[in-house]
Amino acid sequence: MTERYVLDLRDVDETHLPAVGGKAAHLGALARIEGVSVPGGFCVATDAFRRIMAESPSVEGLLDQLSRTDPDDRETIRTLSARIRRTIEEIAVPDDLAEAITRAVAGLGERTACAVRSSATAEDLPTASFAGQQDTYLNVVGPTAVLRHVSRCWGSLFTERAVTYRQRNGIDHRTVDMAVVVQRMVFPSASGILFTADPVTGNRKVATVDAGFGLGEALVSGLVNPDVYKVRHGEVVERTIAAKQRAVHALPDGGTRQVTVDAQRQQEPTLTDEQAVRLVRLGRRIEQHFGRPQDIEWCLVDDVFHVVQSRPITTLFPVPETDDQDNHVYVSVGHQQMMTDPMKPLGLSVWKLTAMAPMTDAGGRLFVDATRTLSSPASRAGLLDLVGRGDPLTRDALETVLKREDFVPLLPDPGPETAPGGPRPGGGAPTPIETDPAIVTALIERSQASIAALRRDISTKTGPALFDFLREAFEEHKRVLADPLSIQAIMAGMEATWWLNDKLQEWLGEKNAADTLTLSAPGNITSEMGLALLDVADTIRPHAQVVEFLQNAADDGFLDALPKLAGGVEARDAIEAYLDRYGMRCAGEIDITRPRWRERPATLVPAILDNVRNFEPGAAQRRFEQGRQAAWEKEQDVLSRLRALPDGEAKADETKRMIDRVRTFIGYREYPKYNIVSRYFVYKQALLEEADRLVRAQVLTDQEDVFHLTFQELQDVVRSKDVDDELIRQRKEAFRAYHALTPPRVLTSEGETVNGAYRRDDAPAGALIGLPVSGGTVEGRARVVLDMAHADLEAGDILVTAFTDPSWSPLFVGIAGLVTEVGGLMTHGAVIAREYGLPAVVGVDQATRLIRDGQRIRVHGSDGYIEILS
Repeated sequence: MTERYVLDLRDVDETHLPAVGGKAAHLGALARIEGVSVPGGFCVATDAFRRIMAESPSVEGLLDQLSRTDPDDRETIRTLSARIRRTIEEIAVPDDLAEAITRAVAGLGERTACAVRSSATAEDLPTASFAGQQDTYLNVVGPTAVLRHVSRCWGSLFTERAVTYRQRNGIDHRTVDMAVVVQRMVFPSASGILFTADPVTGNRKVATVDAGFGLGEALVSGLVNPDVYKVRHGEVVERTIAAKQRAVHALPDGGTRQVTVDAQRQQEPTLTDEQAVRLVRLGRRIEQHFGRPQDIEWCLVDDVFHVVQSRPITTLFPVPETDDQDNHVYVSVGHQQMMTDPMKPLGLSVWKLTAMAPMTDAGGRLFVDATRTLSSPASRAGLLDLVGRGDPLTRDALETVLKREDFVPLLPDPGPETAPGGPRPGGGAPTPIETDPAIVTALIERSQASIAALRRDISTKTGPALFDFLREAFEEHKRVLADPLSIQAIMAGMEATWWLNDKLQEWLGEKNAADTLTLSAPGNITSEMGLALLDVADTIRPHAQVVEFLQNAADDGFLDALPKLAGGVEARDAIEAYLDRYGMRCAGEIDITRPRWRERPATLVPAILDNVRNFEPGAAQRRFEQGRQAAWEKEQDVLSRLRALPDGEAKADETKRMIDRVRTFIGYREYPKYNIVSRYFVYKQALLEEADRLVRAQVLTDQEDVFHLTFQELQDVVRSKDVDDELIRQRKEAFRAYHALTPPRVLTSEGETVNGAYRRDDAPAGALIGLPVSGGTVEGRARVVLDMAHADLEAGDILVTAFTDPSWSPLFVGIAGLVTEVGGLMTHGAVIAREYGLPAVVGVDQATRLIRDGQRIRVHGSDGYIEILS
């Protein structure tokens, strides 16, 4: 039955994707949209490709080798993919299949010029476009030539670029099949690409048209710069006309060639404004059909636009869903929480259910809608002030959006307001709270009692009763976080830090004086966590057998094996004690689904071994005492210098009160996060026990499938004992795709992503600019580390990473400086860097890409820039 091998494009749509691949499925769907012209043609279905693959068993062995190849081993990939491609292209097309293709070509007209185009089943998908990964051949004339190019398209599934793309996206080569589209060739006067959303800014209201003379190959190959038209609300709002010196045209007997454009035409616009607007109107119709922004290839013939391809734009950051058409401005939560990786649905929903402020999510990340706060003059000023203190890039991004005065109009001010979370920094009276260490002690005891009650009460809850209990526990969670005294203590420490930095720079010319004055501040649970791992190393260091065993500890069962070694019991007990206090922590800990140290204790082994190698016994106590002494000496120095000033006694007294205040409260700044993750681990353990019950009841296939359900969805599954397996599959695929997206600091409801910029010119040429968060200058070897479990640090190294949450603190004790891509003045990494006296610069855009692992760099922690040294 040859009809299953060849299908008319008019007979297929998105439902036929497994049979015809992404490109053909989209073309068939396009042909059915009213007013959209698609050149006629047919598709050689994936059944034909599978038949061809079956003709050569040797391909199977080559695929086995390919699947075991590292994605970075380009030479092996190049060799294997070339062998597979050559093998496929040399397979003779079976007679019945060749006859079916020849008959379809005759239906178009035997001497009709055709475009022969690859259409893979993993192509033009919502989460991965695979744009340009397989081959297209233009102006192919005659059935013999078409057959030859169909074979080439089959082989192009294994081009080096296609193989590498699949491996980097975690796609099994055997799961992808290839169909081939054969269409009647059109010979356009102009062609190009239409993006129905701005591919640079992400703005969904702005469409971008790239256009050039002749066939689109000139643009795709980079042969010419295109004319660019930006269209918004039916009007060309911006145009750039390029000098189009060359074009690609079809040859009469097949193939294409480059031609020189007449000099008088080179500066002519490819399209009129009317044509550009009409094209965008057509694109909006296509976008509406597919339900998402599209990347559309078009041709213009006799003033008629023909569409030859449409695929989703997969690089756009999603926009939060709303129930209105109003403008919204969203601020990233991840940039404040030092966790910009995507979160799974359960993690997103639990954070939203336990957060003090309403939140939304998009692209697996959390955002706060700041529109209402920005619409009031008083609250706008307060928010910008507060955000600017923490992260100037976020402030700049907000100000960039606010410069468009019609986007967030100012409404009448209902009355005096302050910024969310407390008074405006740098002005006004300090938060009304007494400087008394007993306040912090009482707050911590209250938190510990609440967690103990949670552990006790949750232990008896299962099934639907567990979820009813958890919803009550979430309210208690929010009540603890919103404790007015706790918030006052946090703000007191932050305000004292700002006051000291501002006043001591004004009075003494001291930059970032609080960095030294807060060294070894008491009660900082996060810095204590790093020092405590030094104590663990002290226990392990004397036992050579244990050290050697840990160097080869590959899995999380190593703790059970330790007692068999000399000194192993002491080592195990030290690690267990550490996990009892800190085992609820992990990288990305705001996502409840992330594996905790207690669940994956092997994560800590590299840091323990670094401490064994790089430190002498007693390092933790020495480090703390050195910091405390440096802070005391700094205090005496500034107070002495202040007393020498006019009105010096009053200034010194006020400064002394602020120093006492900052040392009393700044350590507590880290405790609420510890409280959150402690409670999260209790919630997680209970939910995983429920997941185990669902697995045993054969409702779920895998315990961690629950991570891809929201809290409410999981509650419904527990009640109904029924789960939507397809929903879980889709969620897993979406989560995988979200990793490729870079979350913005600020996102608008139009889809525009704004990351802000530093408005500074005080750094040397070529320096990388960031936010100074911990003073001092240090030079050393850069170690670019994206996963703390793979850290290999030596004394004097400078840690360069994307972001650090509290779980990275154990690494801070062994480094000389810190550089991150994300962070602010009061985020956890900055606080701990100051606590340990590490020069640190955060918010350095693309630091992990611009700084190479092993390069020598100089970090200017007081001035906020990094020099890359030769």
